[in-house]
Amino acid sequence: MSHKTVYELNKESFQALKEKLHLKNAMQAPHLVKVIISSGFGSVKDKKKIELIADRLAKITGQKPATRVAKKAIATFKTRTGDPLAYQITLRGKRMCDFMDRLIHIALPRTKDFRGLARTSVDAMGNYTLGIKEHTIFPETADEDLKDVFGMSATIVTTSHDKASTLAFLEYIGFPLKRQEETKK
Repeated sequence: MSHKTVYELNKESFQALKEKLHLKNAMQAPHLVKVIISSGFGSVKDKKKIELIADRLAKITGQKPATRVAKKAIATFKTRTGDPLAYQITLRGKRMCDFMDRLIHIALPRTKDFRGLARTSVDAMGNYTLGIKEHTIFPETADEDLKDVFGMSATIVTTSHDKASTLAFLEYIGFPLKRQEETKK
């Protein structure tokens, strides 16, 4: 049995979720809009490590990261206006679906002590944000560079406008969420 890709499930979500979410029109069905990957390196001053982070993010996502800079100078954090602080990548279309397939079927099962993702990470606008502690869970990265491990966050933006429909859609596409009984404990 071959599993369906996120792209195919995204297109078929109306038929599967219309009873559960009381949908009347196919345009009401939730679907993925974009995935935003970001990784901060504000405290790192080593240029080689910053270049390594950019290279690894490009390998993982298949897209060059955009640099985010400081908007204000803050003396406590030793930053000045215009200092580079983070990388951000916005994935849409085929790259988004390919990334989601790798995240769901390859990367998350490789995570150490993985028991499912929290259901509480959905915001009021229907977006799901998860933090990834180690970039090495993706097979595109080389495992010999274990001294330079960095984390990142991924925000999955959907068209749903509430938590319940977002969670139902993410479960439908195969997102490994914790069961409700486990979250109450």
